[in-house]
Amino acid sequence: MASPPPPPKLPIPGRRNILITSALPYVNNVPHLGNIIGCVLSADVFARYCRLRGYNAIYICGTDEYGTATETKALEEKCSPKEICDKYHVIHDEVYKWFDIKFDKFGRTSAPEQTEVCQAIFHKLMENKWLTENTMQQLYCDTCERFLADRLVEGKCPTEGCNYEAARGDQCENCSKLLNPTELIDPKCKVCKNAPRIRDTDHLFLELPLLSDKLVNYINNTSVAGMWSQNAIQATNAWLKEGLKQRCITRDLKWGVPVPHEKYKDKVFYVWFDAPIGYISITASYTPDWEKWWKDPDNVELFQFMGKDNVPFHTVMFPSTLLGTGENWTMMKTISVTEYLNYEAGKFSKSHGIGVFGNDAKTTNIPSEVWRYYLLMNRPEVSDTLFTWADLQAKLNSELLNNLGNFINRVLSFVAKPAGGGYDSIIPDAPNAESHPLTNALAEKTNKWVEQYLEAMEKVKLKQGLKSAMAISSDGNAYLQESQFWRLYKEDPATCAIVMKTSVGVVYLLSCLLEPFMPSFSREVLHQLNMSPDEDLSFCDDKGETAKAKRPWDFVSAGHKIGKPVPLFKELKDEQVEAFRIKFAGSQAERILKEQAEAEAKKVAEKLKGTKLSEGSSKKKQSGGSKSKTAEEVSVAKLDIRVGLIRKAEKHPDADSLYVEEIDVGEEAPRTVVSGLVKFIPLEEMQNRKVCVLCNLKPVAMRGIKSHAMVLAASNEDHTKVELVEPPESAAVGERVTFAGFSGEPEASLNAKSKTWEKLSADLHSNGELVACYKDVPFTTSAGVCKVKTIANGEIR
Repeated sequence: MASPPPPPKLPIPGRRNILITSALPYVNNVPHLGNIIGCVLSADVFARYCRLRGYNAIYICGTDEYGTATETKALEEKCSPKEICDKYHVIHDEVYKWFDIKFDKFGRTSAPEQTEVCQAIFHKLMENKWLTENTMQQLYCDTCERFLADRLVEGKCPTEGCNYEAARGDQCENCSKLLNPTELIDPKCKVCKNAPRIRDTDHLFLELPLLSDKLVNYINNTSVAGMWSQNAIQATNAWLKEGLKQRCITRDLKWGVPVPHEKYKDKVFYVWFDAPIGYISITASYTPDWEKWWKDPDNVELFQFMGKDNVPFHTVMFPSTLLGTGENWTMMKTISVTEYLNYEAGKFSKSHGIGVFGNDAKTTNIPSEVWRYYLLMNRPEVSDTLFTWADLQAKLNSELLNNLGNFINRVLSFVAKPAGGGYDSIIPDAPNAESHPLTNALAEKTNKWVEQYLEAMEKVKLKQGLKSAMAISSDGNAYLQESQFWRLYKEDPATCAIVMKTSVGVVYLLSCLLEPFMPSFSREVLHQLNMSPDEDLSFCDDKGETAKAKRPWDFVSAGHKIGKPVPLFKELKDEQVEAFRIKFAGSQAERILKEQAEAEAKKVAEKLKGTKLSEGSSKKKQSGGSKSKTAEEVSVAKLDIRVGLIRKAEKHPDADSLYVEEIDVGEEAPRTVVSGLVKFIPLEEMQNRKVCVLCNLKPVAMRGIKSHAMVLAASNEDHTKVELVEPPESAAVGERVTFAGFSGEPEASLNAKSKTWEKLSADLHSNGELVACYKDVPFTTSAGVCKVKTIANGEIR
């Protein structure tokens, strides 16, 4: 039976009380690594640090469930917005649990508390006359018979120098500029793809210009006292410089917090207005005494974490809303903002499914602590950073395995050795450790790193805090090497005892300092030290624990028996990295299609294994003699077969049997290809169709025109009938056609009459559909297998 949850924490007089929030993730999709480092993981590290230091801290987060994003996703998945929220809230919760994110409350903005708190704040703003009514022009779709909310509209960004083609009606994903839908160039309804028209509609507005004096005073004071990150200050000042404008707080939607006003009862609050209020309402669902956290600015510090695109909502709009109520709210003290984490060659994108997503990370079997370490060491604090698989491999193998893991394992393994070679798992006594020069020098270095760690973490410079902790491990390795403890054990046992007791203390210190970053790592280290995370994981000033950094030999008592040491990290090999790079290329949708296509190809291949080859093809294979033996040595993977699109086809000016085609194979310019297909395929059927193209043949001149590739076609046994091999209609132009079980890179250039090309000749089997195969293995793309129309048991040439 599960133990009951601990009672909610409340502010304690005389203690440092810290309220931590991270930007509420939209519930309409699975979070990717950029989302995770940008808000929930960064906030989790700081929350864990606060607990480690003995501060009275709570971490509040939850899914942002109202608004257009949810309605749009519900339309895509053909279900209700509530069903979308129920589904994806669970997915978010599971992803964050796997990443070891420890919330005090992970709630939902669709909870009743959201309506209650949101409407109460609205009434205060109305009473204080900070809201006005106005008519605005909004896009209306005649096809869908509805006003289109911001995210139901896409068009070209109007911002000079941007011109992004798929800008949303509320914000351009490319340049981060906040927009109104009517500003978009050539807008389209996302549901039906038709052009909407502009219609008048009445809405309520928050008068930001009238609140500007209160807001600017708050920003000027708090940005200094709270040490706001530079990117937060720049984004805020850009808004203020542009001049504050009244901002609409209502929308023509059904899914949201209802507006408690007779005239606007059919409308809901705009998500920018109600989503930040979610921090308060989720706290209200955590404890009925939520006001003790949110209405006590003298005793509670509010720290907020987010990506840079969320800054104006937290430094301008949300503070203005709270200031407008006239109540004594706990306002944000410190804001920590990240830039973008990019993926390999482009941006992470939830909407386009680009990058590694939270549920993907779990499938790699790379432990969550490694993902946490890499993301935090790569945290985009002052500029965009780049996720690459090679960099992940380097940081795991060299920093975690060879530095941190090596140090801890060397120390504990030596202590665990039986007497005569070690200490039989018992920590030795080490009197007068400070008198040993090398140990004293290590203690001084360690103490300086701890001071830098604490300073960085207090300022929410998480990456610098992590680097400072890791530097202690590097110094520990150097200390072991310089001391030559393995020689001291026989030659100077007293000094060896000092070195090992000090090193064990440093191991314990690392488990504490790194717990905010890699909690599962710290739990395992404490387990190997035979210590309890609940009792021994602490680094408080009032307990004298920080002072011990000057005397690391005092962290673990003499006579303490450690547990069994085991390696903490595993090497990530080159072939694994390459496999991950291939697996996570393209978008999530493309990867799903590829997995489905591979599964389909595998099924077809298994069914075709038992299919009897035609007599003619059998004879043909038998007659190959030594040729076939030579061919067996060449892998089909060396063939660069791609999906191509014939842009233009015409007859060869000097050859009646040849076509000349211009084929797009995903390169900068189309290739010129000459094909002997005139007798078999009408010219009109050669226009604008997808084909399979062998791209790494040596160019060859055919009647004066050089052909730079070959279109693959199937022929019957007597070559009286020829059909094109057709990739799936949805296959991407330029995508390589693959064969399950055959891997490798294409050769740069092949001769059309080489053994490799002869070896490609394959039978086409009939199994409901006619599938192009090599050795019973189908030609495969991410969208499915390649087929022919009617020819069975023929040749591909």
